[in-house]
Amino acid sequence: MARVYDNWERLVRAALKREQLGTGGLGHERAPSGIAGSVPPSLVKSTNIDAILQAADEIQSEDPTVARIYSTAPASQRKKFFYFCAFQSLNKKYVSILVCEQAYSMAQNLDPNSDGRGVLQFKTGLMSVIKQKLAKRDGAQIDRNYDIEHLREFYQRYRSRHRVEDMRREEQRLRESGTFSANFGELELRSLEMKKIVATLKALVEVMEALSKDADPRGVGGHIKEELQKIKKSEATLSGELTPYNIVPLEAPSLTNAIGVFPEVRGAISAIRYTEHFPRLPDDFVIIGDRDADMFDLLEIVFGFQKDNIRNQRENVVLAIANAQSRLGIPVEADPKIDEKAINEVFLKVLDNYIKWCRYLRIRLAWNSLEAINRDRKLFLLSLYFLIWGEAANVRFLPECICYIFHHMAKELDAILDHGEAKHAASCITETGSVSYLDQIICPIYKTMAAEVARNNNGKAAHSAWRNYDDFNEYFWSPACFELGWPMRTGSPFLFEPKKRKRTGKSTFVEHRTFLHLYRSFHRLWIFLAIMFQVLAIIAFNGGHLNLHTFKSVLSIGPTFAIMNFIESCLDVVLMFGAYTAARGMAVSRLVIRFFWFGLSSVFVTYVYLKVLDERNNRSSNNSFYFRIYILVLGVYAATRLVFGLLLKFPACHKLSEMSDQSFFQFFKWIYQERYYVGRGLYESLSDYCRYVLFWLVIFICKFCFAYFLQIKPLVDPTNKIVGLSQLSYSWHDLVSKNNHNALTIASLWGPVVAIYLMDIYIWYTLLSAIIGGVMGARARLGEIRSIEMVHKRFESFPEAFVKNLVSPQTKRLPFNRQSPQDAQDMNKTYAAMFSPFWNEIIKSLREEDYISNREMDLLSCPSNTGSLRLVQWPLFLLSSKILLAVDLALDCKDTQVDLWNRICRDEYMAYAVQECYYSIEKLLYSLIDGEGRLWVERIYREINNSILEGSLVITLNLKKLPLVLSRFTALTGLLLRKENPALSKGAAKAVFDLYEVVTHDLVSSDLREQLDTWNILARARNEGRLFSRIEWPKDPETKELVKRLHLLLTVKDSSANIPKNLEARRRLEFFTNSLFMDMPSAKPVSEMMPFCVFTPYYSETVLYSSSELQKENEDGISILFYLQKIFPDEWKNFLERIGLDDSTADAEVQKSSRDALELRFWVSYRGQTLARTVRGMMYYRRALMLQSYWERTSPGVDGYSQASIPTSQGFELSRESRAQADLKFTYVVSCQIYGQQKQRKAPEAADISLLLQRNEALRVAFIHVEESGADGKGPKEFYSKLVKADIHGKDQEVYSIKLPGDPKLGEGKPENQNHAIVFTRGEAVQTIDMNQDNYLEEAMKMRNLLEEFHTKHGLRPPTILGVREHVFTGSVSSLAWFMSNQETSFVTLGQRILANPLKVRMHYGHPDVFDRLFHITRGGISKASRVINISEDIYAGFNSTLRQGNITHQEYIQVGKGRDVGLNQIALFEGKVAGGNGEQVLSRDIYRLGQLFDFFRMCSFFFTTVGFYVCTMMTVLTVYIFLYGRVYLKTMLLKLAVNMGDLSSPQLLGDYMALSGLDEQISKQARRLGSTALDAALNAQFLVQIGVFTAVPMIMGFILELGLLKAVFSFITMQLQLCSVFFTFSLGTRTHYFGRTVLHGGAKYRATGRGFVVRHIKFAENYRLYSRSHFVKALEVALLLIVYIAYGYTDGGAVSFVLLTLSSWFLVISWLFAPYIFNPSGFEWQKTVEDFDDWTSWLLYKGGVGVKGDDSWESWWDEEQLHIQTLRGRILETVLSLRFLIFQYGIVYKLHLTRNERSLAIYGFSWVVLLVIVMVFKLFTYSAKKSANFQLVIRFTQGVTSLGLIAAIALVIVFTDLSIPDLFASVLAFIPTGWAVICLAVTWKKVVRSLGLWDSVREFGRMYDAGMGMLIFAPIAFLSWFPFISTFQSRLLFNQAFSRGLEISIILAGNKANVDA
Repeated sequence: MARVYDNWERLVRAALKREQLGTGGLGHERAPSGIAGSVPPSLVKSTNIDAILQAADEIQSEDPTVARIYSTAPASQRKKFFYFCAFQSLNKKYVSILVCEQAYSMAQNLDPNSDGRGVLQFKTGLMSVIKQKLAKRDGAQIDRNYDIEHLREFYQRYRSRHRVEDMRREEQRLRESGTFSANFGELELRSLEMKKIVATLKALVEVMEALSKDADPRGVGGHIKEELQKIKKSEATLSGELTPYNIVPLEAPSLTNAIGVFPEVRGAISAIRYTEHFPRLPDDFVIIGDRDADMFDLLEIVFGFQKDNIRNQRENVVLAIANAQSRLGIPVEADPKIDEKAINEVFLKVLDNYIKWCRYLRIRLAWNSLEAINRDRKLFLLSLYFLIWGEAANVRFLPECICYIFHHMAKELDAILDHGEAKHAASCITETGSVSYLDQIICPIYKTMAAEVARNNNGKAAHSAWRNYDDFNEYFWSPACFELGWPMRTGSPFLFEPKKRKRTGKSTFVEHRTFLHLYRSFHRLWIFLAIMFQVLAIIAFNGGHLNLHTFKSVLSIGPTFAIMNFIESCLDVVLMFGAYTAARGMAVSRLVIRFFWFGLSSVFVTYVYLKVLDERNNRSSNNSFYFRIYILVLGVYAATRLVFGLLLKFPACHKLSEMSDQSFFQFFKWIYQERYYVGRGLYESLSDYCRYVLFWLVIFICKFCFAYFLQIKPLVDPTNKIVGLSQLSYSWHDLVSKNNHNALTIASLWGPVVAIYLMDIYIWYTLLSAIIGGVMGARARLGEIRSIEMVHKRFESFPEAFVKNLVSPQTKRLPFNRQSPQDAQDMNKTYAAMFSPFWNEIIKSLREEDYISNREMDLLSCPSNTGSLRLVQWPLFLLSSKILLAVDLALDCKDTQVDLWNRICRDEYMAYAVQECYYSIEKLLYSLIDGEGRLWVERIYREINNSILEGSLVITLNLKKLPLVLSRFTALTGLLLRKENPALSKGAAKAVFDLYEVVTHDLVSSDLREQLDTWNILARARNEGRLFSRIEWPKDPETKELVKRLHLLLTVKDSSANIPKNLEARRRLEFFTNSLFMDMPSAKPVSEMMPFCVFTPYYSETVLYSSSELQKENEDGISILFYLQKIFPDEWKNFLERIGLDDSTADAEVQKSSRDALELRFWVSYRGQTLARTVRGMMYYRRALMLQSYWERTSPGVDGYSQASIPTSQGFELSRESRAQADLKFTYVVSCQIYGQQKQRKAPEAADISLLLQRNEALRVAFIHVEESGADGKGPKEFYSKLVKADIHGKDQEVYSIKLPGDPKLGEGKPENQNHAIVFTRGEAVQTIDMNQDNYLEEAMKMRNLLEEFHTKHGLRPPTILGVREHVFTGSVSSLAWFMSNQETSFVTLGQRILANPLKVRMHYGHPDVFDRLFHITRGGISKASRVINISEDIYAGFNSTLRQGNITHQEYIQVGKGRDVGLNQIALFEGKVAGGNGEQVLSRDIYRLGQLFDFFRMCSFFFTTVGFYVCTMMTVLTVYIFLYGRVYLKTMLLKLAVNMGDLSSPQLLGDYMALSGLDEQISKQARRLGSTALDAALNAQFLVQIGVFTAVPMIMGFILELGLLKAVFSFITMQLQLCSVFFTFSLGTRTHYFGRTVLHGGAKYRATGRGFVVRHIKFAENYRLYSRSHFVKALEVALLLIVYIAYGYTDGGAVSFVLLTLSSWFLVISWLFAPYIFNPSGFEWQKTVEDFDDWTSWLLYKGGVGVKGDDSWESWWDEEQLHIQTLRGRILETVLSLRFLIFQYGIVYKLHLTRNERSLAIYGFSWVVLLVIVMVFKLFTYSAKKSANFQLVIRFTQGVTSLGLIAAIALVIVFTDLSIPDLFASVLAFIPTGWAVICLAVTWKKVVRSLGLWDSVREFGRMYDAGMGMLIFAPIAFLSWFPFISTFQSRLLFNQAFSRGLEISIILAGNKANVDA
């Protein structure tokens, strides 16, 4: 038994220690008990159990008996105390037995069967403890009446001891005075103590109330009940401190939160207060909390909104109104009132979408007019809308559905407000008679949506098979939506739940999976390009002559235009299939009308033009009848299109088209452009329009000039000659070209040129955007400060720039007119005084982040400049070593004083240092000494000043003695820096006397020395020993700071160029100081700024690295901690200094202290992509606002400015007003979707999130809570959206809990995660932050300026999304990370700069953009969530904002940190995810509508910056295929030329053609190839795109702009040397594969890339699995094409010419095959190579089975790779694409020596017979040993005979026929692609092949092919691995950046920690 007790006690101690290490944090939060944190979930049902346990802990120290009473509470309260009892029994012997006995009975009553997790273990251990204790003490009965009375007495004593009444009176006094800031430190401590006391009192009241129920009512129990009513009423105010609230304590007043006393908040609360003229509330309605009734209470009664929804939106409305009022002016009256303007502003902004919806549908608003409703009605309607939205759950994605619900509920509310009594709304009454908005309104819609989502087969079903969020929402874009009725009819088509195979019908758009969407959405672009190509070709084929003949030919564009428009109308009809049953009749009518109109017009125009051609060919007259008709028709049509184009797209005419109400005009306008609810008014101002039109005109001019002269014109003559060749003899059985003017030959010639023609417009866009972006960046003053030297030189101008931009105009109130130099100097000092608190906080934050050391912090800190010193005091890093340099100049001085001063003034900071040192020494000596000593100081300075005025300083002073004087003075300051004691005081007095001696007898001239020696007063004091006998030690902070600064000024010898040393600290200071000179709006005071919220979605990523994770070593022996110590050695050293340890401290020593161990975890986590880093960064916003608010509140009035009166930043974090003001303006919500589940399973992420809550009091965490009903947990689940914060004990405190209609994850995870939590956001703006981002204090200070952009003019419309610049902080890890960082940086800076202006097509790309919150939450949210189609959810926010007449800008004076993927596999997964998302965008209605509704030029901008980028990427790869397949066709299919040479006008041209086509070697040698010009131009353009040159152009421009030309050139060369072209070519393949596959088959999904530190070696098999189908197969196909090309073709110039012509193709092959291994750490290390081969062969041969993953078995992986082929359409497309591999065999068999000149199809058929024989032989030799177990001998005999027969047959064929050895290799070359084609076809039609019993054979063939491909790739790697220098070179290649920063990567990769430690 003793052993059991000891084990249990050890378990308890371990739990306590683990809790201390895991959650003990910094700050004032109290660490929660380990026991309370370990309560089994099955026993915890009460939300305040943690508060009770903490209160009991407090009481234990007060009175053990009271703690015993807690343990013996009745059953209703037992669950609150049982864990408390268990663990108090271990520590308090007094109550141990009673507590344990009662605790066991509680556990038994709550969970008799011990079903809950951890309950049985607890019972077993507790019973052992009880038995051990009972042996020492007997039990006794408990008198409950006595316990109650004892508890009451303790309650009174407790109140008296802690002076609760005094606390209440103090609260009342502070509340009435409205002052909280005085003695902020003391108040902070009192606040925490008060919260503990109030928590204890509240717990006592609860327990007394529970015990009184079981007590005798006739005795003390009745008396207690009467007192309890009084007690509860009197404690209501103090209990308000513990009442859960989010920001504003509305349910009960709070002493610790000053928000409640702000006038605007009090006015907002008063505005929603219930008045007597509102309907009377029911008598039984109970108001929870200490507050008055308000409007929300009526809405709760009428519609049945959830109480927490009411509480949440009550605070939301109060804050919205209060902040709107603050911008109009803070109320100053005693009873503040809200201005009508403030209410109107919020009302109109929130209901703006509803008002537009009503106008679009032409229905009346829920109110007659804005003037007809009073402010109360407006507040009711505003509150109603927010409540409807707040409880709508997934219906929030349906903004117009919300409008529909609001429209009807507002009418119901209006009717109720007109009656005298509140009653339930009919629409929300349930069957039981209760009222519930959730059940009656939201649940029916949710169930319908959930039923539709169930049809999507987890995202695998076609989009056309089910309705997504957009389909549901667009139902409300038609007046037909009112057929739904109110209350909603369950039989409505909208609420129709789909049957198994019956579709419900889409709304207005169907997302069919096809590339045809590209043509449909952007048909104007393709028509334009086709017509221009046609025009240029016609001109070229007419010799460049522009005459009437050419003009008539050019008119052929008419039929082209008509036919292509007809094709677009056909696509409209076809691609709407699936929506006709539910589509509006008008929409269908428009499709039909357009179909017939374009069909008839294309027929008519084509017919007339054919007649024109007949007339031209038959008659010579130019004035033909049909020609005139044709011209007339084209002119009328073109004029009509032009008119409608101008009216609908041209800004100046757009309003005219909107005002016209003529039916005729409206009809044609409707035909021309479909009318949607969204997308109306997509035009910009005339100036913006002209800018982007000019941009595209330049691009088009360049493109078409290039196309005409270098692509089209050179191909004219070869084309004419090829068409004229009629007697060609083909080397195969030709089916197309022989009798059709060599059509395939022409296609092969023109194919690459046309492909480049379609995509090279992106090249010109890239070049022009880089140029214009660079010019715009220079105009914006980016890159003016690009080095720390520039920071030094321009530091003098920083204070003024800072005050001008970052200090609100109302605060600075400074006279800017400088009257004199003295005024200017005073003004500069004032600027410096205002600047220094903020600069010092920035430097402090850098120190906290360990980017700088303590010494660097001292040198970088700026003096307060508030003292009496007349000079501006600059940071010491500017003045370091300046005094010593000035002394050297003085020592070398042989001229006059003026000359010396001029030399000093050449360095302005040296002059500052000399002056400051001079005056500071005077001030310090004045403060140190008095009496005769002070007279001596006055005399010395008077003499020196006179000498300066007379210009005789070099005469008065012996400058050679200055070093001696300074040495004496530094000795003095060195003593004064230490703490005073008698010995030091005596030493300081001696040091002053030594200084006196040196100055008097060495420094000054002989005349002055004699005067001083004979000065009676001084001589007497010296003789009597009184001179300098007593020193006044520095005590005030100003003097202490003066001593420290002087000492550093005189002793620091560091060069300022090395301060700070850390590169990241330098970069941040450079950008911040540069941004001070950029244009930005003026900052508003914090009280008047726009409130905002930061919003971060989180799922299960790393929150905080654990101690074990820090020490865990990978396969190379490298731990995360060791890696970071080598990557960031200076930051590690600074970290150790910060926690008080030496540089040489071992890692184990750091982790001995729990506090240091926790700091270490944070240090590591802050260098990764973790949630902890993101939270720290975002909380800088609050810190900045607190600092700014504190500074503004303590700044002097209009006339009160002086340097001394300017406040400092000291104590701003403890100012309650500043904290309250910051909380009023800033909130941070992290949506941790599965936090509830993580807590239940005790995941480490949950503990880490809880720790973040404790350390950040303003942080809020939202999550989904799932409750399972039923005893076994198998009942229906209930879902809740909860918001928690940390309470006073550091535990999670639930603030809100809103029930949801069901599982919120109907769509994509991230947007659904955002949607459930967005109701908890506040403010008018919301910044979306991913959890791999960071922020900086200096950037947070500019947030006020950024938010003012919402009120700045940026075109026709105010901004709705503010783009923010990013800095990628992961670029220094490796070369790959650097490439990715540069690519990302160029996009988020220069790229988005151009997109925003002048192109006006910037969207939202998942970056830290700031949304207009009210605009977006009333229009569907900040992302879209439909499954799969919205996989790239972020960009749809930009689409939605633009379509709804928003405006998206981009600002670059503020930046946010961003992490990116750092390993090749991570990057590939990320790019695959983005490419797949773009593939889905092609199908989306948003892309279609924007492509249709933008004007032509803006549409071009939109296309090439969204899906067009991926289309051009794919075209780049397709160009290689088109070129190579064309060349192979020309080389293998054409044999000889039989033509009369006399028929050709130029034999040279014939030779040109033959050289191009490879027809005849001899003729091709006679002439150069004219047609090669076009081909060279096409291939060169393709190659430059392929290797990323045009991707690098914006990078280079960005480098030049922000780093300078030399650094830009160096960076670009370095990137090339590190094989960035290989990386970009590889990325090209990644994007092409995933984009194409997604559009063809779907399969886009979120791909978790992982955000860890990637330095591990990736195994060969893992790379093969990831890249086999996306890169390797395609690369080997291109390689085969190249081999066939060189084997059967001839190139003029031989092999060199061939290599040059196919260089890009070979580069692509090598990059795609070997990039994963080139960029793989230790990829060429021999030992790793051997291990990789073993791993790969094991994976390849492992059979797999059920449950085996693809990572473990080739067979499982092979099955997974086929899952994307799901539909019949997909199978047909795959079949068509696979047939291309058959061309190899078809061409090569006719080139064999064996076949000679035979052209019969039988030859090709016989080749299939040979292939079949080979397959049968292979099948025979690979027959399964298991299946042949019964006839092994027969199988072996057959295999042997077959082997001999096969060898003999081959020998005989070679001997007796023309078959040669090369023919054998050629056959292999032919059959390999055919075999792959067969495999692809078998995989495509898997079910058919399986039914035929051939699937096992196909799988074995597939394994053989993969084995062969693997060996081809592995062989070069193995060969190179033999050479050790290759591995070294690769490491240098990968980690060059890290090397330049001192990274010992070779040691890291080798895992040689022992050597490093040694």
